[in-house]
Amino acid sequence: MDAVFALGNRASAEEIRARLTSPPGDSSVRVMLARLEKKGCLKHQQDGLRYIYSATISPAVAKRRALRQYLQTFFGGSLGQMMTALVAEAAWTDDELDALKVEIDRVRKERKKQS
Repeated sequence: MDAVFALGNRASAEEIRARLTSPPGDSSVRVMLARLEKKGCLKHQQDGLRYIYSATISPAVAKRRALRQYLQTFFGGSLGQMMTALVAEAAWTDDELDALKVEIDRVRKERKKQS
């Protein structure tokens, strides 16, 4: 999806494959594009002998879906486990940890206002 967005939301399978780091084979890219199309994330139009793909969802929606899939796959859907792993595993600076704490405190305060 990132490659499609980076290519101006209009790209062939060959152009998408060229944007990938360590790209898989051509047929693998086409299978991936077909799966994304089946999921409703992409659509295609025929341009001569090739298909031109474009996203049917925004980059923000694509990111949310990918994050949900990642969360489910690696953390059984537990946001707490994922966040704990991210905080424990990363090499955070004190400023970054302070910024995270500020955001957590902000969310807590907002939640209290809504209660």
